[in-house]
Amino acid sequence: MALTKLDELESRSIFIIREAYQQFRNLALLWSIGKDSTTLVWLARKAFFGRLPLPVVHIDTGYKFPEIYEFRDRYSRQWGLRLIVGRNERAMAEGMSPAVSKLGCCTALKTEALKQTIAREGFEALLLGIRRDEHGIRAKERYFSPRDRNFQWDYTNQPAELWDHYKNSYEEGTHARVHPLLDWSELDIWRYVLREKMPICPLYLARDGRRFRSIGCHTCCQPVASSAATVADIVVELATTTEAERAGRAQDKESAYTMQKLRAMGYM
Repeated sequence: MALTKLDELESRSIFIIREAYQQFRNLALLWSIGKDSTTLVWLARKAFFGRLPLPVVHIDTGYKFPEIYEFRDRYSRQWGLRLIVGRNERAMAEGMSPAVSKLGCCTALKTEALKQTIAREGFEALLLGIRRDEHGIRAKERYFSPRDRNFQWDYTNQPAELWDHYKNSYEEGTHARVHPLLDWSELDIWRYVLREKMPICPLYLARDGRRFRSIGCHTCCQPVASSAATVADIVVELATTTEAERAGRAQDKESAYTMQKLRAMGYM
């Protein structure tokens, strides 16, 4: 039987996950609880026949929606995940918040919290559920993307990845980000969620004519107009919409310059 597009995407992603697990001694998976990283957890469980042999990291800013925490705790237990929660406790104690500065808040509570967690746990590499189509800056990424000793990204000097050949060995001290979903689209994700009957955070489903297309901190995310109350409805809606996926995100940190700056410093 001929493989479908979803079969091919799934196969490539599982191959990359297994390659990363083989290459890096201390590997973790970053789980934001969003649709993409939850799909990555699902694929990683498939890659290892239902039991994930590496830890899952959630970076907690303290400003996530209650539904995110509820989903995280429920499925980390149900799937037997080894959950590590990373928080920049000092910045939180000092009162850092989006009200102070959205860019400063992302830097302190996401980027710095992630760096602290990587350093504390000694992770050589992270699996992340980012996609090229989600933001123009992410289109510059590779499947295997090296960072320097400070976890910073030199987007002007990325290894070539030709004919599915990936550079996955680096100098001592290099940190790597691995992106198994890089070629998936938003619609691919939802079609896969529908096919696999995957659980998703309920924020994605419409209530009172509104739903979230992108979730994170409640201070920086707004719902969009939608009547899509099921995953099947979302698939139909996305086939015709012209609205950007991250339209509901705080726009002062969504510009190409700001996102590139954040990612160069180590942001997801």
